[in-house]
Amino acid sequence: MMNSVAVPPPSLTRYAWLSIAAAIATILLKGVAWQMTGSVGLLSDAIESFVNLAGALMALWMLTLAALPADDDHAYGHGKAEYFSSAFEGFLILLAAFSIGYTAIGRFMNPQPLEAVGVGLLVSIVASVINFATARTLMKVGRQHNSITLEADAHHLMTDVWTSAGVISGVGLVVLTGWLWLDPVIALLVAANIIRTGWQLMRRSADGLMDVSLPEETLAQIETVLTAYRAKGLDFHALRTRQAGSREFVTLHVLVPGQWTVQQGHDWAERIEADIRRALPHAHVTTHLEPIEDPLSMVDQMLDRPTR
Repeated sequence: MMNSVAVPPPSLTRYAWLSIAAAIATILLKGVAWQMTGSVGLLSDAIESFVNLAGALMALWMLTLAALPADDDHAYGHGKAEYFSSAFEGFLILLAAFSIGYTAIGRFMNPQPLEAVGVGLLVSIVASVINFATARTLMKVGRQHNSITLEADAHHLMTDVWTSAGVISGVGLVVLTGWLWLDPVIALLVAANIIRTGWQLMRRSADGLMDVSLPEETLAQIETVLTAYRAKGLDFHALRTRQAGSREFVTLHVLVPGQWTVQQGHDWAERIEADIRRALPHAHVTTHLEPIEDPLSMVDQMLDRPTR
């Protein structure tokens, strides 16, 4: 077996601090907007910002843990810690949705007039701009570094942006029509929408913890590398992949001519690993050499190898 170590991903904790700062700012702004208007929609918006803060603190903790190097007890590193953060974010989104729904139903049963709508909405819009800018930054960095924690935080903030857009629309319609029931109805629709985002995050986190294979587009990049070597007489099987936070793991068996020396096989395996790393800079690649002519080389493709 040969192993090639991935390029360590950079620390991403500073982006978690950015999310924390944005959450605190929006909590203050939306709290002021709710106090000024009395809108249950704006209250639901403020509640979700508290959830954003909890999620950002969890993201900071897990990103710090994920950045720790491998040790005797965690030979593959700590990257899977990111999935705990994204699952927690998904749970918080679902919790926020149910809290919003509960508050909205109470207001629907007991409608109340809104006050100081203009200034309240303006404050809420400023908070939404902060969330939108932060979410775009986190999403860009998260995708660049394969960090599901930052992606989850970005999705959470974008959920908040859409929530705010719905609430602002609802409050505006109440002012125009005088229909007080629109405020809680909009809040219920917003709650239903963010349930979907929370469920998707929790499902992605479960996939990561269950070692789901890398995405099809990533597998296609690996296959492109292997195809070039097949043209040179080599072959491959037992390709297995998984994701652990920002790091990918790739293992495969390399079939080479049986008359090659160990040094020849080793040199070619090193080239293959280097080419895969060029395609996937944060991949940890492990190869296993086998003679291409030996029929026994073809019977160990399954995870649980048969006894020879």
